[in-house]
Amino acid sequence: MLIFETVIGLLLAGALLAVLAKRLQAPYPALLALAGTAGALVPGLPQINLDPDLALALFVAPTLLDAAYDASPRDLRANWLPVTGLVLVCVLCTAFAVAAVARWVEPGLPWAAAIALGAIVAPPDASAAAAVLRQLRPPHRVLVILEGESLLNDATALLLFRVAVGAAMGAAVSGWEVVPMLLLTCGGGALLGIGAAWLWFKLEANRQDISIAVLVQFLGTFAVWLLAERLGVSAIITMVAYAMTIARFAPLRMDGRARIASYAVWDVAVFVLNILAFILIGLQLRGILERLDGGGWRDAGFAAAACAVVILVRFAWVMGYAVVARIGRKPGEGPSLRGSLVVGWCGMRGIVTLAAALALPAEFPFRDLILLTAFAVTLVTLVLQGLTLRWLLERLRLPDDGDVEREVALARRATAEAALATLRQAPPGRAAAVLERDYVARLRPAEGGAEDLAVLQRRAVAAQRRVLASLRSHGTIGDDAFHVIEEEIDLLDLTADPRIRALKASAD
Repeated sequence: MLIFETVIGLLLAGALLAVLAKRLQAPYPALLALAGTAGALVPGLPQINLDPDLALALFVAPTLLDAAYDASPRDLRANWLPVTGLVLVCVLCTAFAVAAVARWVEPGLPWAAAIALGAIVAPPDASAAAAVLRQLRPPHRVLVILEGESLLNDATALLLFRVAVGAAMGAAVSGWEVVPMLLLTCGGGALLGIGAAWLWFKLEANRQDISIAVLVQFLGTFAVWLLAERLGVSAIITMVAYAMTIARFAPLRMDGRARIASYAVWDVAVFVLNILAFILIGLQLRGILERLDGGGWRDAGFAAAACAVVILVRFAWVMGYAVVARIGRKPGEGPSLRGSLVVGWCGMRGIVTLAAALALPAEFPFRDLILLTAFAVTLVTLVLQGLTLRWLLERLRLPDDGDVEREVALARRATAEAALATLRQAPPGRAAAVLERDYVARLRPAEGGAEDLAVLQRRAVAAQRRVLASLRSHGTIGDDAFHVIEEEIDLLDLTADPRIRALKASAD
């Protein structure tokens, strides 16, 4: 009962911290990291030990699917070179640099354990950075590179992690086996992900009741991850391929009501998993600190060295790539130095680093020191980089390239014209005429038609809500009738032009 009460209380604290982070315009994982540190110092809180085999599946699988579902294959192809450099070269350089420094600070640390530590802290989590970046509208290319990196760098890091853990635990691994293993696990993972997505579409359950559909989505996510683990292929690549394939075809197989409900559930689930990851590592810190008693300053120096390496190696790679890529190009071509500064500073570690650290076997050499270092790297990068990212962006004044807005306008016009073509083929009538005027208004954004239509519609919806609430409060209608009409009004509310929501949010 104590553990249950503790988790409920900490989840509430996490929710309050997320509200505070929004007001401060900072990434909420930064405040969660601080809360996790504080949790280790609060007397009386229980220690919770998570099964290492469960950590990656529980925390990484849903988070990765949620991010991969929104990724754009077209944009990733257009930026494949910088993304590949970050995913492969930067991750490997970071991992081996951390391993070398760790061995220098702690000579007794085996090479396999040092490389495992490097693999744990190597992959950044761009979700925290993207949350801040979207508020300030930087060039779309910066967001694409960061989001593409966060999807695929985990595969490189976790493959190296598994090889290093196996070597540290006594498994013989030859250097010549690594490349074929990489090709097999990544290629096999991609094929498995595509095949699993095809099988998911064959299930009739995902087109029925919304609650069943969302449950099937979660069960499918964990099933695909566990199957990839059992088959020995990359679970990360499998999940990315699975999510991207579903994202290509699901919009035509799911109505708006089901999609809105699904998105809401996934947002909450990912948020809760982020809170739990920081809570669990925080609750284990007290025991780690007690077991490391006597070498506190040395352990702190070890963690500080790892923090410095992950920040410096990323900066060196990103800025070096930007300088080399600009050689021989005209001014204005190639990577922007200001944009590269932002990418270099967006090296916050997050849930993958914490989950990989928790996944270490209980008997792993120097496990407590590695756990402490992983949390320190996550805490320092989230607080130092996360809380200063907005300041950096405001000083650099990166211009919005307007790519997304242009494509939104194109898509709005094309979809409105398709709707008008359908309406004009229908028998003439009052309903068709009203709908036709609505879609014509969407075709004239320059004249204010779409904005005026949306504002009026929001006012009309608000009036309907007030009358509906009054009918129920006076006993004219019961709750069953109330909820039926409430759902109809909600659907009307959702049809308002999304740009009005953005304007309202910026005004608030």
